[in-house]
Amino acid sequence: MSGPSRAPDGRENIRFTFDGKEYLARPGDTLAAALLANGVGLVARSFKYHRPRGIMAAGVEEPNALVTVGLGGRAEPNTRATDVFVHDGLIARSQNRWPSLSSDAGAVFGLAAKALPAGFYYKTFFGPAKLWLKYEALIRRAAGMGDAPTKADPDSFAQRSAFCDTLVVGSGPAGLQAALTAAEAGDSIILVEQDAALGGSLLVDPDPALGADWIAQTIARLRELGARILLRTTAAGYWDHNFVTLAERLAEPGAVPSHGFAQRLWHVRAGRVVLATGVIERPVPFTANDRPGVMLSRAVRAYARRFGVVPGQRVVIATNNDDAYLTAQALREVGAEVVAILDARTQEDVPAGFPVHFDARPVAAVGTLHHLTGVTALVGGRTVAFKADLLAVSGGFTPVVHLHSQAGGKLDWNEAAQAFVPGAIAQVCTSVGEVIAPLPAPAVVPAGSPKKSFVDFQNDVSLADIDLAWQEGYRSVEHMKRYTTLGMATDQGKLGNLVALQRVAQEQGVTVPQAGLTTFRPPYTPVTMGLLGGPGARNAGAPARRIALHDRHDALGPTWQPAGYWFRPRAYPQPGETLGAAALREARAVRGAAGLCDVSTLGKFEVSGPDAAALLEIACATRVANLKPGRGRYTVMLREDGLLMDDGTVWRLGENRYLLTSSTGGADRMAQHLSYIRQVLRPQMRVSVVNVQEHYAGLALAGPRSSGIIAALTGASAPAHMGVVAAVIAGVPVWGLAASYSGERAFEIHGEATAMGPVWDALLAAVKAAGGSTYGLDAMDLLRIEKGHVVIGAEADGRRGPYDLGLHKMLNPAGGFVGAAGLTRPALTAAGRHRLVGVEAIDGAPIAEGAMLVAREGAKVEGHVTAAGRHVLGEGGIALALLADGPDRLGAEFLATSPTRGMHTRVRVVSPHFYDPAGERYRD
Repeated sequence: MSGPSRAPDGRENIRFTFDGKEYLARPGDTLAAALLANGVGLVARSFKYHRPRGIMAAGVEEPNALVTVGLGGRAEPNTRATDVFVHDGLIARSQNRWPSLSSDAGAVFGLAAKALPAGFYYKTFFGPAKLWLKYEALIRRAAGMGDAPTKADPDSFAQRSAFCDTLVVGSGPAGLQAALTAAEAGDSIILVEQDAALGGSLLVDPDPALGADWIAQTIARLRELGARILLRTTAAGYWDHNFVTLAERLAEPGAVPSHGFAQRLWHVRAGRVVLATGVIERPVPFTANDRPGVMLSRAVRAYARRFGVVPGQRVVIATNNDDAYLTAQALREVGAEVVAILDARTQEDVPAGFPVHFDARPVAAVGTLHHLTGVTALVGGRTVAFKADLLAVSGGFTPVVHLHSQAGGKLDWNEAAQAFVPGAIAQVCTSVGEVIAPLPAPAVVPAGSPKKSFVDFQNDVSLADIDLAWQEGYRSVEHMKRYTTLGMATDQGKLGNLVALQRVAQEQGVTVPQAGLTTFRPPYTPVTMGLLGGPGARNAGAPARRIALHDRHDALGPTWQPAGYWFRPRAYPQPGETLGAAALREARAVRGAAGLCDVSTLGKFEVSGPDAAALLEIACATRVANLKPGRGRYTVMLREDGLLMDDGTVWRLGENRYLLTSSTGGADRMAQHLSYIRQVLRPQMRVSVVNVQEHYAGLALAGPRSSGIIAALTGASAPAHMGVVAAVIAGVPVWGLAASYSGERAFEIHGEATAMGPVWDALLAAVKAAGGSTYGLDAMDLLRIEKGHVVIGAEADGRRGPYDLGLHKMLNPAGGFVGAAGLTRPALTAAGRHRLVGVEAIDGAPIAEGAMLVAREGAKVEGHVTAAGRHVLGEGGIALALLADGPDRLGAEFLATSPTRGMHTRVRVVSPHFYDPAGERYRD
């Protein structure tokens, strides 16, 4: 057997490696096409039995050829060789084998296949708990396919939202025509194609009726009409209200992105969706139908016509439909010999010139580890052997109804095609093309050994496994799926599920629709976790937002700290300085001179209109209506149950205009709170609420010299404590709010985020001239602990009310605010509640944050430390704590114990206001 071949075409070759061996490929080759062109037949091992596997398909339905592409953090395991285009220097390696692909020790599982039927693990891994430790070690070593990379992914991922009148998924003839028709009718169009080229089936089977240049002309016309065309983009999920998520590859797996991002996740809202998703060819069950050299018929045709690769020279074709005869013609065009066409049907009108055998089915494939050598078939009831190096199979076609089903669409059964096709759907969605009209393909009774007739190739699920599940009582297809692992591999049953359903229906003596159907869930093909995480992928998938002055901070070398979905400077360590030392130095600068801190991430809301004050008196638990223009007030917001939700400040900027601030982490929650009041509780109010969190950047200037700095930069006296003025700094209009979080005279300067760079520069220069410095979150924490200010999430932990935190005296006595009714519950002021206190170390030792407060070792826990630090200008550990009946126990001694940190400190209960309890310094 001469094996695969490809004629030269004059294009410059590119180099790639597979399992350490270098090969040549042509531009535009998939890795699968390149491997076939180089005569590589064995590319993978199956999951369960480690059986040798070759390339079977040419698209995303490929179940066998899973490889790891790339190195280090860019390594991407379980990549389908049919869905990665070769780039110069591509490095790929096989997986799920040891020590090598050809000599895989795991193949011993294949020899023990009789002892490892479907569900064997349910019957094996049980018994005394101590045995599980042994089972677990074995299971963990055997589990998985490719190895997950251990190094950080150097790539970045993007996310983007888009809107269109018509979204077309699939660029075959039906999809292109649908897009063109809609575009010429004036629709805005997004056309999505998972391949690297448009055309779909036309890339393999040109349609003479359309003309040779039809694809190019259609694409040109679509671009002229403003259509957005996305190649290498998969419609991964279809959700409610015509919301579709698209996964776009901007760089091939393992390649270095040329434009900054490796992949992009699109969130698309479409007025109408057109699904031109086509069909997937079904395999044919027979003995050793998973052997290298057994391929889908359309895949063989694709490799021959699109990639110029002839996967074999002596070919047997097994089919139950007319489409396989096109493969025979394609093979004859490239010089391959069609040894036999095994047509499972009775006499049909077929193209002349081919050796056709009717009522013929393959029984077994024969071959070596790497290649096919022959095919045994049942022809008219007798056994016939054929010498062949390629077996192309076509068991019919399964419409790609995944997106239609995800969108809530029903499925209809097409008896002639033995397949489910799109039915009624409530969303504005239309399916077109082959997906609604697959070729007729009658059901065929499999021949050969059920034990080695595979249905799910990746997970080694055979017809015998399905039969066993039936015999053991698993009647539901959902139960059968889980018992056998059918359809649970990375291809999600794209090839085998319908073949399995036919077997289940045969066992039950019912039709396939009566047997049932498993659920189509997104994503359509695997999506990387990095893509779902987007720009925040390196932060465990959390969204990441940069403050407006990020670059100016970054130039100062800060240590960045996640804060909600933002990153804020934790401290600005100097060379050789620890984080703790930097924080203490910065805090002392604030106490002794001046400090500059970025507070842009605070929640900020402009509330305006005739009913602005009335709305705020419902949202805030303090008085608001009696504020005079130019004045502000500290405030708290409660949940409906009376517990503290957030805190902040409210400022009256004008007669009917207010600025409300809230905590960084609570900004989204506060937006929902205000929206609920505005739209549900008081929809009749004449008031506007605008979230300006990102519109305004905020800078906090604190310290005894801050008033002088403000006066020098604005040319006017600094406002009194809790006063607000409009000012200009460095030519930029700003609001100056006199509020203190540190306990020193302090101001917040807010202005348009895009214009605040010069303001920062001017303030920083003045602060340094005054002997101060920038300060970050750690210094801010030291300052606020010493002053006794609470934090949402630490002291206000979702279980505390105003009484617990000493804030009850500031509540609006008239009530009427959200949570007022909840406050009337006696339990919220009952004895024994954990209330805010300060604790200080008796011997000056550090106090562990989170430490439990006990009267003595082994005694019951009576409270806990919420935040711990030290005196900024003095010595000794101090902390804020929540203690049962805390304010009534001043002077009592406790043990602050943290077994996890190995810290045990004797502490004394004191007022939470360690510094300037009279508040004289922030009023100077």
